[in-house]
Amino acid sequence: MKIFKYGLAVRDDVRIALPRGARILCVQVQDVRPCLWALVDPEAPTCERLFCWRGTGQEMGVALEGTYVGTVQLARLVFHLFDCGAA
Repeated sequence: MKIFKYGLAVRDDVRIALPRGARILCVQVQDVRPCLWALVDPEAPTCERLFCWRGTGQEMGVALEGTYVGTVQLARLVFHLFDCGAA
């Protein structure tokens, strides 16, 4: 098992190919870019997972069914990330 970092685009829905069974550790900003850290088995086959960003005050939509990962602040904007499962 290893910890891998994944850069995240800031848009409503983000799909990332992660090794199966990846455990999300946190989301933080590094060098002005949101990044996700996950505990992964690099030998496991990958599957696409859907992550949903929602801004404070924004409608939740599909993110309501997801698992909260964390919150990041970019300038004056605050975004909350949800793991919405297999894409």
